[in-house]
Amino acid sequence: MPSAADEISAAIAAAEGAIPFSEYMRLALYGEGGFYTTGGRAGRRGGDFITSPEVGPLFGTVIARALDAWWKELGSPSRFDVVECGAGPGTLARSILAAQPECLGAMHYVAVEISASQRALHPQSVESRETMPESPITGVILANELLDNLPFRLFVFDGSWMEAFVSQASGGQFIEVLGKSDVVPSCLPQTAPLGSRAPIQDAAASWVRESLARISIGRLLLFDYCSVSTSEIALTPWRQWLRTYRDQGRGNHYLTDPGSQDITAQVMLDQLPTGFSSSSQTDFLKQWGINDLVSEGNIYWESMKQAPDVAAMKMRSRKLEAQSLLDPNGIELFGAVQWHRSGYPSDR
Repeated sequence: MPSAADEISAAIAAAEGAIPFSEYMRLALYGEGGFYTTGGRAGRRGGDFITSPEVGPLFGTVIARALDAWWKELGSPSRFDVVECGAGPGTLARSILAAQPECLGAMHYVAVEISASQRALHPQSVESRETMPESPITGVILANELLDNLPFRLFVFDGSWMEAFVSQASGGQFIEVLGKSDVVPSCLPQTAPLGSRAPIQDAAASWVRESLARISIGRLLLFDYCSVSTSEIALTPWRQWLRTYRDQGRGNHYLTDPGSQDITAQVMLDQLPTGFSSSSQTDFLKQWGINDLVSEGNIYWESMKQAPDVAAMKMRSRKLEAQSLLDPNGIELFGAVQWHRSGYPSDR
């Protein structure tokens, strides 16, 4: 199997000198030797980074409460599709199923994951797939930290907005070169400090449109690190929003070690299809009862702490999990973004 660096070098040679940053990112993450294709470590304890579901089962328990409410709003159909995209090793699926929601008997859970090694870890009770199902969806498509990893074009202000391409120096290292774009995206500000950067997230916008088209009735729910305005992010130091991760910490420069580290950027809400509602992840979790679940856990723990069973230990952990999920300096900074389809009732 070729390494990501080998694939990128071949693509640069085929393009006679340079490829768009979006193509570099696609190969680094999703090529044959890409991070997500081969690594199998993202989103797992001991892996390269920890996502909200990996904090513990509380996150999935809250999602299960929301799924119950949305199932009932649809009239409690006999089949209720829940399609999780970028499912990783299936941690969120396990937590949702373990919560035993009322809709469980109707739930058809589909875990979509590009990595074969991660799909092998999915629970047997879900449908595990590499690609999205083709049939119309009645229910919910959800994704946690997916859009921030979809390849994006990168623009740099150098007196005017230029598109970033990736070339290869004689010593073999990958380097950035700038080229003029036929069309400068309208979301970019007219001017910016020299060296300012901004992502143009065509793939993320396309993914949302295609996902919405698959929903006959229901909603699309995304959790991600979001920014409202591309103009605002263009004025923000790029190292604050264009990041790499490996071994549960920040990685190296995005042009080094392709295939061995995650590459991520904040999701630009103004580049996504309109018609969504958004809130902080914290507000979403509170809306769907995270505080009630913590109180329930505390009561159960107090009643069982003299001779705790496994359930008591899990209930006790809810307090610590909530502290992590609601941490004002951590995961709390994520947003929850939703679209409704075909007359789906509005949020409560």
